[in-house]
Amino acid sequence: MDHPNTLIEAVLERYRSHLGEDYDKYRNHVYRVYSLCLLFDGDAANRDKYALAAAFHDLGIWTDRTFDYLDPSIGQAGAYLRETGRADWIDEISQMIFWHHKLSPYNAGNKTTVDNFRKADWVDLTLGSLAFGLRRNAIRAIRQRWPNAGFHVFLLKKSVQNFFMHPLNPLPVFK
Repeated sequence: MDHPNTLIEAVLERYRSHLGEDYDKYRNHVYRVYSLCLLFDGDAANRDKYALAAAFHDLGIWTDRTFDYLDPSIGQAGAYLRETGRADWIDEISQMIFWHHKLSPYNAGNKTTVDNFRKADWVDLTLGSLAFGLRRNAIRAIRQRWPNAGFHVFLLKKSVQNFFMHPLNPLPVFK
């Protein structure tokens, strides 16, 4: 996945003002997750679903200024899907976003897309330490094409801030 995806670009451009100085950090993370999804799943019918889930999955951090961002991200995705005539994808993409930090395999409805998306985000979150069977050189190529740009440092800072602000719920997005 070497070139920009039109769906991802449209969504991110729409939220550029929310993302502000974090635009490149988030954009590259979105593309890494999307590219990893395509390595897990060669079914072309799922590409747009992965693109949209990737674009929206962490967006609530910026739109709602919260680290408890799953519901806001799902809400933004649902509104966009309704607006663009893809309302029939709302359940599946909502599941992809809601379960993307699940520690164990996802085995319910829409298993293929939800679990592949979960694995892709974990591969990126762990900088490739978790690979779920992907070749390390393929992960490395994606990371070179879409550099980190400080995304993991950003997440670490947000995690620490959230811990001090909400010590009884330090990691609300982990399921």
